[in-house]
Parts: sequence; C-alpha cells; structure tokens
Amino acid sequence: MAYTLEKQIAITAVVQASALCRAVRAEVVAPNSLAKEDKSPVTVADFGSQALICRQLSMAFPRDPIVGEEDSAALGEPKHATILAQITHYVQRFQSDATPEGVCRWIDAGKGEVAERFWTLDPIDGTKGFLRNDQYAVALALIEQGTVKLAVLGCPALPLDTSEPEGRTGVLFVAVRGAGAEMAAMGDLSFEPIRVVQGEDENRRRFVESVEAAHGNPILQEAVARAVGVTRPPLRMDSQAKYGVVARGDAALYLRLPSSRRSEYREKIWDHAAGALIVEEAGGCVSDMYGYPLDLAAGRDMQRNRGVVVSNGALHLAALETLASEMAKI
Repeated sequence: MAYTLEKQIAITAVVQASALCRAVRAEVVAPNSLAKEDKSPVTVADFGSQALICRQLSMAFPRDPIVGEEDSAALGEPKHATILAQITHYVQRFQSDATPEGVCRWIDAGKGEVAERFWTLDPIDGTKGFLRNDQYAVALALIEQGTVKLAVLGCPALPLDTSEPEGRTGVLFVAVRGAGAEMAAMGDLSFEPIRVVQGEDENRRRFVESVEAAHGNPILQEAVARAVGVTRPPLRMDSQAKYGVVARGDAALYLRLPSSRRSEYREKIWDHAAGALIVEEAGGCVSDMYGYPLDLAAGRDMQRNRGVVVSNGALHLAALETLASEMAKI
C-alpha cells in the first residue's frame, strides 16, 4: 500500500498542530500548565494539538482507533474553565467551528486502544523542552499488525541546518515503510530524501541523549558511545527530534538507557513509533538495549522492551555488544 491518503491527512494535521504549538509558545506558555498525576507539565498546546490531529484523523478514517497521550478529564473541572477557553481559542484559528465541548470530544478521540490498525499520537513530545523554549515534537504514526507503516514528525524548533543553530527553524520528517524517509521545511513542504550519516565524518559522528538525566543513564550512555568511537560531546535535546537528527545524518547514535532511579518505567509507544520508522527508512537501525525490535502492539507501554538504541546502522552491533559488556559489570 502507498498510504497516499493517510500521508496527506497526517502531514496536514501535524503541520496545523505544529503551527498551534508555535503560537501558544510565542504568546502564553508557562502561565497555563496543569500537572498530570506524574507531575509532568501539560499545556494548552498539548490539548490543542491533540484536538486538531484527532479531529482530522477521525473525519478521514472513522474506523481507526487513535492511541494518544492526553484526555480531557481535567478540563471538565470548573477551576480549569479558563484553560479550556484558551485551548478552544487556539483551535478555532484552524477550525473555526470549534466549541469547548467539541474540543473535549476531539481530544478524547485519542483514548482508543491498540488494534490491528491504529494511530498513535504524542501531541507534544518533550513538553519540558517546549516550556523552556527548547526542542519538542508533534509525533504521529500509523501502525498495522504491530508494524509502523507511516510516520510524520513535526519539529517546530529544530534548525533546518544543525550547523546554523540560529538559522531558520521548523522541520517536518515523513516516512512510509519501504519508500524511504524525507524532510522539509515547515514553511514550504518541499521534501527531500534523507539518509543517516555514512563513513567516518567526525563532525557528524556524535551521539544524542535526553536533556533530562532521569530519562536515561548518562554515565552508561557515555561509556557506550566512547567505546564505539564516538568521542565528541553529546547533543542534548528533548523529544523525538533526536530521531530526526540521526535520520538526517547530524548524529550517528541515540541512546536512551534505563535509569536506576526509574527501574519500573516502561517507554510509551507514542514516544518512539514515529521516530523509529523515520530512522529505519533513512537507513539506520532501532532496537531495544538487547537488540530486540520495539514492540509497539502490546499496549500503550512497551512492556517487552528495555531501553532504546538508535544508530546509523554501522555502529549498532558494536553499541549492543559494548552495552552488554558494561551491563555485565554492574
């Protein structure tokens, strides 16, 4: 299948959601966050982004479940009426018929369950990065029979050229399984193919990891990177933008290894599905820390996987072997 219609709808939805996120970050951001049970921040943009994307997917593919990160339960509380009004205001910029009730309904379209065919959505991956004016992403993937078939990853704050960090920002990554990966500037959507870094280019032989130390194991990650010959200081950024920089050849390795402080934590499918396909279709490799493929069909949590290793392919086996050796010492 070419997934032509799915690709078109997904790109339109992610571009709209990315524009909403940019507007919220420019105009409101920090004063309008809620706290989920896990204490991570939730913003007007998270809810608005999910509402826009779920509305478009539900209209185009009404039989497809959507497994998203957010739900509108907290927005029904009277104390959050102002925030709901703000969400509705921003959604109306793209959907003029939006009402508070409709926005909540669209958000809750993301409460679907894993099925033979479903979409998984992170309306803002890297919310802390969003709040501190750093990297974040809007991540959408279509999964069929446990395999990611289509991925669209919007990175509104990512420079088009990593060597020019103060230059133009806003990148859209797209991949269809078997058809390669591509990227475009959000402003013009003129797509071009992307490939992972090849050869021994020292300027691009880097690794990326999360800004938040609790989201990984920085000491172990650095040890693995150095052992496979990646000696430059790491790039640190929030969100699946890390997958994007590996896919387009700005880095050769992304490690997200379990933190000893979060031993029970399991990755969420929406945090990796889109980025994983984009790297794979760009010629790279993605697995868990034991070399197993990511299981994206067992539920919202990746219960059968521990850690994530993302590479340009050439470094993957060496990274896994080094990781196994380092883990044996612990």
